[in-house]
Amino acid sequence: MSEAYETTKLSDPKRPTVRERLAQVGPAAVSDADLLVAVIGSGRKGRDVRTLAREVLELVDGRVAPPAPDRLSQIIGVGGALACRISASLELGRRLYGHRERRVAGPKDVWPLVAHWADRRQERFVCVSLNGAHEVLAVRLVSIGLVNRTIVHPREVFADAVAERACAIVVAHNHPSGRLEPSPEDIDITRRLRSSGETIGIPLLDHIIFSATGFYSFVESGLLEPGFEA
Repeated sequence: MSEAYETTKLSDPKRPTVRERLAQVGPAAVSDADLLVAVIGSGRKGRDVRTLAREVLELVDGRVAPPAPDRLSQIIGVGGALACRISASLELGRRLYGHRERRVAGPKDVWPLVAHWADRRQERFVCVSLNGAHEVLAVRLVSIGLVNRTIVHPREVFADAVAERACAIVVAHNHPSGRLEPSPEDIDITRRLRSSGETIGIPLLDHIIFSATGFYSFVESGLLEPGFEA
């Protein structure tokens, strides 16, 4: 058994190790950080595996493509071989199970694209760009906010969508508290994004507030005009 799993057992003997949880519930039910713990395997001198996993996650969070090994190796404790292994595993996952061309017909199709951000301690504001058939062009992290709110401007949301010649967008953000009700700020930015989208010809189809267990749709709640095809 590797050092990573031994350390987990010693810190909390009743808690299953990452390896045990992967075997029991599958990778889809394990957090991003724990998936990286499984890839990294063990800590390095003076740095435990979870610290390494957290720093790698901070680096890859929101990137469109996996970072190159030389960028990963700048993290203290991540040597050349480990950097190559992390980069290769991320790239393989992107190639085999990427979200491009997945059709979005409603909010239930958006949630799986963003739900892995639900466990973050700060709000993440995400933009999903769609083509004319409502197929996914990209899922991008627009901004990282404070513990209970995020600050976002329409120009940051639409910049990449314009460059990609997107025909529509869906935006989403997590609530670290787990509560899904929109705040007054959430309602305000939704109205501003809808207005901006109408002006430039890239409509906002929905705004999703999500947690690890569910989501809130502005369209389904009547706070935004329906934009998805029936």
